[in-house]
Amino acid sequence: MTPATSTTSSTPSTASSGISTVAVIGFGAMGSGISHVCALAGMDVIAVEPDAGTRERNLESIGGFLQRAVDKGRMDAQARSDTLDRIRPVGSLEDAFGAQLVIEAAIERIEVKQEVFRELDAGCAEDTILATNTSALSVTEIAAACERPERVCGLHFFNPAPVLPLVEVVRAERTSDDTVDRARRFVLDIAKEPIVCGDTPGFVVNRLLIPLMNDAVRVFAQGTASAEDIDRGARYGLNWPIGPLALLDLVGLDVHVHASEAMWEAYREPRFSAPPLLERMVKAGKLGRKSGEGFYDYRD
Repeated sequence: MTPATSTTSSTPSTASSGISTVAVIGFGAMGSGISHVCALAGMDVIAVEPDAGTRERNLESIGGFLQRAVDKGRMDAQARSDTLDRIRPVGSLEDAFGAQLVIEAAIERIEVKQEVFRELDAGCAEDTILATNTSALSVTEIAAACERPERVCGLHFFNPAPVLPLVEVVRAERTSDDTVDRARRFVLDIAKEPIVCGDTPGFVVNRLLIPLMNDAVRVFAQGTASAEDIDRGARYGLNWPIGPLALLDLVGLDVHVHASEAMWEAYREPRFSAPPLLERMVKAGKLGRKSGEGFYDYRD
């Protein structure tokens, strides 16, 4: 099957992006995963996180992940040490101003992201790409906080970033062609798979996935099948590597509810609305793997 002809006749460049220094704003689950991927690709990473405990804890987590790769013979001890040395956790946003690419992975609140981008836009060099890892918010609205919105794009990594290969390169309303091309080439540089998409709520993957995962929760809530059998159905009937309920536990039920709410606000379609069971589980603190309990029990 041949894809439909593109509206542009130019062939995307496969040359290197030339980016060697990346700043990541936020060193939580996503930020540390993105930092890990960039450092593994040989880039210097400035990881901005105001909380010292989070910086220390997640750097140790990256070290543990890399050590398992050493134990399995996938990398040597020197490569592990070099990768960790390329990550520099810092506490101030000003430390990111010298990076060639900044990837924001802060909390999913528009006012927080806009303030971060306002400061980055004022402090970074004119040719620095400013990217957001948002999964549900408008990249165009985030870019509106900048004097130079043409250099702002979305780089949506998937959790866990070291494992999942896809990155959505999101073109906002005023993103330049050069920014999109450099961002796409950066994704190739870090050995990930880019897809370029417009700035619509949910982009591509979440727009497809969120209603499907919500339906999986509804099937479970109605007592149609157990969590295990729903997930087995997806794994062995649809060839998914992980079932939808196990995936919800991995992503975090609270994260998924937040994304569902954003999608519901954008489209007002019932399929995007988080099922009541999911909302009750979040209120009860059952957030999935990170809390030890979700659709499955991880406490042991």
